Amino acid sequence: MTDMTGLDLTRKLIAFDTISPPGKELDCATFLAELLEPAGFTIKMHDWQPQRPNLIATLPATETPSRDALVYSGHLDTVPLGQAEWAVDPFAGEIREGRLYGRGTSDMKSGVAACVMAGLALAREPVRRAEVRLILSAGEETGCEGAVALSNDPESLGTCEALIVAEPTDNRPFVGHKGALWLQLVHKGVTAHGSMPEKGVNAIFAACKSVEALRGFDFGVTPHPVMGGASLNVGNMTAGMNVNSVPDLALVGVDIRSTVGQSNAVIKAQLAERLDDNIEILTLADMDHVYTDPDTPWMQQAFSVVGDVLGTAPEGGTATYFTDASVLKPAMGNPATLIMGPGAMAMAHQTDEYCDTALIDPCIEVFTRLGQKHIA
Repeated sequence: MTDMTGLDLTRKLIAFDTISPPGKELDCATFLAELLEPAGFTIKMHDWQPQRPNLIATLPATETPSRDALVYSGHLDTVPLGQAEWAVDPFAGEIREGRLYGRGTSDMKSGVAACVMAGLALAREPVRRAEVRLILSAGEETGCEGAVALSNDPESLGTCEALIVAEPTDNRPFVGHKGALWLQLVHKGVTAHGSMPEKGVNAIFAACKSVEALRGFDFGVTPHPVMGGASLNVGNMTAGMNVNSVPDLALVGVDIRSTVGQSNAVIKAQLAERLDDNIEILTLADMDHVYTDPDTPWMQQAFSVVGDVLGTAPEGGTATYFTDASVLKPAMGNPATLIMGPGAMAMAHQTDEYCDTALIDPCIEVFTRLGQKHIA
């Protein structure tokens, strides 16, 4: 294990089937715990569901801490394979022309490997004036469920000065991401025989009215100069039992991505004003946006390290997807938060998912240097 590379570790992590649901991240978490504990990390398995622990690995300071902890974060679960047939074995970690293929290569087992390899490097530092912590969660893909459970256990979670989330960014240093508000609109009608529709109330017609009301929805917020504006997508509709009955129930799924200056609670209230009063609005997921001013000293240091390692001025920005940071950042005292990982953003959740192998080592180097500066 001592000569293991970041690519080697990524391939080992891909071999664990952690598709969520059901997840079953335990074996993967146990493998990482057995790798980290001999290096000096203390291990805590936060069991929020059977076979689905959050792994918290803590490398203690060797001196009286002069600053709060540095935390590296990643999730162990992946999304399902999808309906399309894969051209490669999704768990074999096959390498072709500089690309590592498999489910989770980009989202985000290459990022988890970068966190772990940086942690192992920091464990070899003779002097550490700050604690280093790895938080490797379960259930992120289904609404940050593991992180939410962990946030209810502040003793296990702790606080930190800076948080690094290794989600796929093609090694671009992001300063935040949009929030996510997933809603289900419930439309109720009255069923009747399809030959006598006047005897019933058609819930699909009510749902179509709602969909049309949401087309081009104006949030009334100026787009943020870095994160941009909010978005709304009607993602699915479920209605009707059979063609010859009037449907008495229609469900519409709405995916909203919020930006700086917005509150998900206010957005939900705005939608309620736009829609008919008899429509029930259920919240499926509620994740706040994450943003750190790029001019803060810690972020400026991060940009400097990225530039030194990559040899070019870093191209920053924000992500459109959400991460565990939406839960961890407020729960840990609102630390400076960097979102950066070697995975390819465009490959997340894709058939024949891959990451560029050449991006893994530079990411590990960035994470390691940031840790060395933090604990020095």
